[in-house]
Amino acid sequence: MRVIEITSFGAPEVLQAGTRPDPEPAAGEVLIRVRASGVNRPDVLQRTGNYPVPPGASDIPGLEVAGEIVGGDASAMSAADLKIGDRVCALVAGGGYAELCVAPVGQCLSVPEGLSDIEAASLPETFFTVWSNVFERARLQKGETLLVQGGSSGIGVTAIQIAKSMGAMVLVTAGTDEKCAACMALGADHAINYKTSDFVEEVKKLTKGQGVDVILDMVGGSYVAREVECLAEDGRLVIIAVQGGVKAEFNAGMVLRRRLTITGSTLRPRSLEFKTSIAAALKEKVWPLISSGAIKPVVHSTFAAADASRAHALMESNRHIGKIVLTW
Repeated sequence: MRVIEITSFGAPEVLQAGTRPDPEPAAGEVLIRVRASGVNRPDVLQRTGNYPVPPGASDIPGLEVAGEIVGGDASAMSAADLKIGDRVCALVAGGGYAELCVAPVGQCLSVPEGLSDIEAASLPETFFTVWSNVFERARLQKGETLLVQGGSSGIGVTAIQIAKSMGAMVLVTAGTDEKCAACMALGADHAINYKTSDFVEEVKKLTKGQGVDVILDMVGGSYVAREVECLAEDGRLVIIAVQGGVKAEFNAGMVLRRRLTITGSTLRPRSLEFKTSIAAALKEKVWPLISSGAIKPVVHSTFAAADASRAHALMESNRHIGKIVLTW
């Protein structure tokens, strides 16, 4: 099969086309003929040598795919109401930048009605991540307020739509007026250009001094101290990336007085059982909203798989709004 390999750690150009033996699905797995592969920030980190591959996972980058089931564990497929020929999208621990990919049956979801393979490939990584962190870990409830840092990212556009569909008020930050407008078009109640405004002051103003209930943060570093100031009593800050650095100093007294929770997680190393439970929740609570059109995939650009280096360069430029997808 054709694949995109990381030939050495470095700039986007280290991504090169190659060939590998076709993968063999194990018990509980399916083999997917990949039509489209999602591009995510962890792929960039892996390419630069900053995101080690979990034990047992493929060294080929790519954490989400969409395509057609062409083989696998028949009994596991039957138990999951899947069969050869079905169109699915799947979350994988690696191996997504390839013509064929194996995936655990429990991490496969049927492609929502009306979606293309490109749109479907943009779903798993961000939807699993947002559901796990915003709704399970941070327990966002109807009527609460969510602040999304980086609202125009793949994670951001997903968080906006799911949170709004669940009855939350959504504030976002973004780096340009164009990105702010895009977030508002997706349903955000307020968008703050963090390059021209102090998001702490804006959040306090927009919430009449109360603060927000949940913050989804992909920055870390110096943002943590400022986010603590933005939280309402019993507020929850969940960190899913540390693009701004791994170290932070913040007012611990404020954490005590306001009963704040600071938490975080990464999805890739979690267990099959954990990811399967997220897939089940998405199938029940979110997939119907996608099928109805209430939630829509946001794909900024597509690239032929052979142009994966260009896709990574675009991601690192931060010019995109939504997801970047490779096609085969």
